[in-house]
Amino acid sequence: MGVEKLEFQVREAGGPELLERLKWLDAERVRPPVEGPSVRAPDKGTHADFDVVLVGGGLSLLFAPVLAGLGLKVGVFERGRAGVVHREWNIGGSELWPLTASGLFQPEEVESLIVARYAHGVCRWHGGGEYPVRGALDHALDAGRLLAQVRQRAEHRGVRFHEGHTLTASCEGPDAVRLHFERTGGGQAEVTARLVLDGRGVSSPHATADLLCPTVGGVLTGLREGRAPDELNPRVGDILVTTEGVDEGRQHIWEGFPGRPGEATVYLFYYAPAREVRGEHTLLRLYGRFFERLGRYKRGEPRLLRPTFGYIPGWSRLVPPPRAPGRRVVLVGDAAARHSALTYCGFGAMMRSFLPGAKAIAAALQEGRVPTGPVVHDTPLHAVTGALAFFMARPSREPERRDEVNALLDTAFAALHDMGNEAYAALIKDQMTGTDFLRFLQRIARRRPRVYRDALTLAGFGPLAAVRWLEGLSRAVLQLPASA
Repeated sequence: MGVEKLEFQVREAGGPELLERLKWLDAERVRPPVEGPSVRAPDKGTHADFDVVLVGGGLSLLFAPVLAGLGLKVGVFERGRAGVVHREWNIGGSELWPLTASGLFQPEEVESLIVARYAHGVCRWHGGGEYPVRGALDHALDAGRLLAQVRQRAEHRGVRFHEGHTLTASCEGPDAVRLHFERTGGGQAEVTARLVLDGRGVSSPHATADLLCPTVGGVLTGLREGRAPDELNPRVGDILVTTEGVDEGRQHIWEGFPGRPGEATVYLFYYAPAREVRGEHTLLRLYGRFFERLGRYKRGEPRLLRPTFGYIPGWSRLVPPPRAPGRRVVLVGDAAARHSALTYCGFGAMMRSFLPGAKAIAAALQEGRVPTGPVVHDTPLHAVTGALAFFMARPSREPERRDEVNALLDTAFAALHDMGNEAYAALIKDQMTGTDFLRFLQRIARRRPRVYRDALTLAGFGPLAAVRWLEGLSRAVLQLPASA
């Protein structure tokens, strides 16, 4: 499918602004770095314009009303419109409690945001079995309405929104950071802040995670309903599903989550080393595959109601993490890439991060210092699941080995399913203990004695990566904090 036809389909479904966002994301992957203007550092004792500036108005917007409610002066600066979402979100019901604990929502308001519940979800690998799990990613939320209401609460608490502002340069002084913005349509602006939250996701120059997950799809109608694997069952969510082996050097994976009656959110994505995702029109071309191969995944006469897409960064924990450029800049959300390296559940990670993170930020600033501890959620388990994501990002390109990734994953999920639902759901929700993960690895080895040699060979692990992984496994088993 040609680029012009793909652009037409996305524009018809989502409008010109959504298409512009997609094209901008694609261009960012190939655009050479541009040095911003020279900015003078704020002098010592500078009275900052804001206590906190949040750059980026996506899911990280959850920080803004909580920080304002804790007595801080907050500004949100966004290139487009803040509070607009380009992805849909699923989560386990028990993971939604921070929305009410933060005081942002009443229980009945959270309930009104839920558009579907499932009896269970499934993981299914091409050529293997089907492995159901209960209590994980089994609630579908109205993401657009959630963020719109978060924005309303932020405005009610005095958060100031500045849209059409692109951050081009910054400089940190002893007590504040000076930020330089280019305005859409012309003009410039400079503000100072005691602390900056970088919530720009993969668009941040500091989002240096080594893995990347190009993702396309959208809200669809017209899929045939039924109980067969290639039909839409409104009571079942597809967490991870493959319908073929490695193709074009990628293992493509589907997700499908029913929403309102007759609708479902369907994604197609793959894991890849970030340095390899540089091709022009990457997301548009993945959309071409999405439309071409959708019938292999779900039958019917699908119609795209709204596109959803993005680049999701992930950190394998086998290399140094993304780091902020100074003490007064904090990476949050996808820019920090501290969510699960395996499942990339950014929404679940944000639910675990925004309330304790906001409290830690407010406490530090009220004491005249900057936060020194972790602001976004991480867990020791990510140090070992990151290697699994790295393995999925490096499949063999040899035709005779195109089914190896699916075979290895089928072995792993069969072992996981045999451990029982509690352990299975815990892994998907980033809650599995290190000792349970060790049991998981042992079960895999019993089923397939050569599994680790096969996986290490397939992923091309070097000695240093192997050592890092073993260190991470030790930390996970001992429940030590994740290393920075």
